[in-house]
Amino acid sequence: MSAPTHPARRPAALGKRLPWWAVALPVAAFVVLFVLMAGPGQAHAAGGTQDAPGIAYLLGRILDVLPF
Repeated sequence: MSAPTHPARRPAALGKRLPWWAVALPVAAFVVLFVLMAGPGQAHAAGGTQDAPGIAYLLGRILDVLPF
């Protein structure tokens, strides 16, 4: 007794196209990351000494308000 043979099926994905955003979003993400990496090398780290007088003033005002 022989088993019935089925004709070879074509995968369903061969006839479908990707939507435009399925290609555009990864390309846009790659471009943004590339621009961030290749951007100007003039970035400087923020110094912690610039904020110290403001923080000291704020802490002083808080201590003045609190009843000890």
